[in-house]
Amino acid sequence: MFEDIPVDVGIIYEGERIRGRDMQLELGGPRETYKFELVQAKPMDEVEDGKMTIVGKDIKELPEGTNTPFGMIIDVAGAEIEKDLEGVIERRLHEYVNFIEGFMHLNQRYDIQMRLSKKSYQKGFNSFNHLGTVLLRLYKSEMPFIEKMQITFITEPAKVEEWYPRAMGLYEARDARARGMSDDEVDVFYGCSLCQSFAPTHLCVITPQRYANCGAISWFDGRATAKVDPKGPVFEIPKGALIDPVKGEYEQVNKVIRDKSLGEIERVQLYTAFGYPHTSCGCFEGCAFYIPEVDGYGVVHRNYKSKTVNGLDFVTISDLTAGGRQVDGFHGLSIEYMRSPKFLQADGGWDRVVWMPKDIMDRIKEYMPPEIVPKIATEESVQDLDGLKKWLREKSHPIVGRWKAEEEKPKEAAAPQPAQQQAQQFPMAGFTVPTMELPAGALPAAMLQGLPQGVTLKIILKNAKIRAERVIIRAEKE
Repeated sequence: MFEDIPVDVGIIYEGERIRGRDMQLELGGPRETYKFELVQAKPMDEVEDGKMTIVGKDIKELPEGTNTPFGMIIDVAGAEIEKDLEGVIERRLHEYVNFIEGFMHLNQRYDIQMRLSKKSYQKGFNSFNHLGTVLLRLYKSEMPFIEKMQITFITEPAKVEEWYPRAMGLYEARDARARGMSDDEVDVFYGCSLCQSFAPTHLCVITPQRYANCGAISWFDGRATAKVDPKGPVFEIPKGALIDPVKGEYEQVNKVIRDKSLGEIERVQLYTAFGYPHTSCGCFEGCAFYIPEVDGYGVVHRNYKSKTVNGLDFVTISDLTAGGRQVDGFHGLSIEYMRSPKFLQADGGWDRVVWMPKDIMDRIKEYMPPEIVPKIATEESVQDLDGLKKWLREKSHPIVGRWKAEEEKPKEAAAPQPAQQQAQQFPMAGFTVPTMELPAGALPAAMLQGLPQGVTLKIILKNAKIRAERVIIRAEKE
C-alpha cells in the first residue's frame, strides 16, 4: 500500500517522539502563533479527488531546524458525509500522521505541533506530497464513506495568518451546537480511544456537557462517527445507573473504563479533579490545577508560555496531568468544557477558580457567572501567590469564605485532653492517610522544644492519598 513512500508506514510508529536534536523541521508548535488543521465537508462537485496543493515552501525548501507557521486544509465529500463528521475526521490526523516513520503529530485544531525527523528526511521524505499520499490512502481505506478528498498544505506565513481566524470561526460554529444540551437528556455518552497509543489507560468520555479533552470531538461528533464507523475508536457508552449526580459518576461508564484500561482505572467522576478524576492523555487544550496555598484552582492552556501564578509552566503541569493517570488536583480539559454548567461542579465550579490567563478569560467570560469575572486574577493582575492572596481578599472572592470557615474550626474544637501536647497541623493539598505516629526522637530537636519527654508527636496529613511503588522492610542492628 505504501511501497512508493520512502519511509515505513504502520501502527508500530504511533507514539514515536522526535526530540529537537533529531528534528529536520517543525510545523506549528508552541513557538508559532498561527497554525491549524481543518477538515471541511463539501459537495461532491467542489472536491477534486486526490488533488494536493502546496502554498508556500515544500519540505525540501525549508532549512534544517526550521520552525514554521503551518496550515492543513482537507476537503472531503461523499453521500454519507455530514457536517458532524468534520471534527472526527480531523481528529484522525493525530493517528494517521503518527503512523509515518519519523513523523510526530501532537495536539489538534489550532494547537498542532508536527515534527519530521532528520533520519526520515534523509531517506527521501522531503515533500508534503508524500504526507498527502499517505493521508489519502489511510482515510480512504479506514473511512470508506469518504469518496473524494483533496488536501492543501500552507507554509506561507501570511496565508496561514489569513486562514487562521476563518478556521477558528468554523471550530466555534461546531462547538456551539451542543451548548444548551444537558447530560441528563441523553441515554448514551461516547468514548474515544484515539490517544491510547500515547496513554494506554486513558479513555475520553464525551458527553453533551463535557467535550473530549482535545477540544475536537463533541457529543454530536461522537454520535455521527459511531454511526458510520461502528468498529472505530469512537463508540457508544450507555450511561447506566447514576451513582453520583454531583460528581458525575455512572455505573456503565465505570465498567467501560475498567475494560478499556485493562483494570487500571476502576472509576471515573466527570465533574471533579479529586477522588476519581477523568484521565488525560497529553493532547488536552488546558489544565485545571489545584493551588493549596489558597484552596482554589488555576487554569492554564497550551499556548500560555509564561509561568503560572504558582511558578509552574504549562509543560510541568501537563506532565503531572498526562499519561492516563488519575492525579488529585490536576484535571486535563478542553476550553469548551469551561463553558459548561458542569465545569468542576463537584469542587465548587467557578467559585473555586482563582487564576487564569487573560486570553482564556476573554474567550469564555460570557459563559462565566458575571459576578465572578472581576474576582478571578490573571497574569496581568498578580504574579505570585502573595499577590494572589491579597487580590482575592481585596476582591472578596468566594474562596475567602472557605478560608474563614477553616480558620474558625479550631475555636469550636474541644479542649486538648490532659497530659497531651496540642497537635501541630501542617496543611497539605488534598491528601488522606491513616494517622501516623512518630517517636519524638525521630524529629529535629527544634521541633520538639518544650515537648515533655516520652510524648509522641502526631502528624496528620488531611485528605491525602499516597501511592507507593514498593515497600521495603529491612532488619537493622541498632
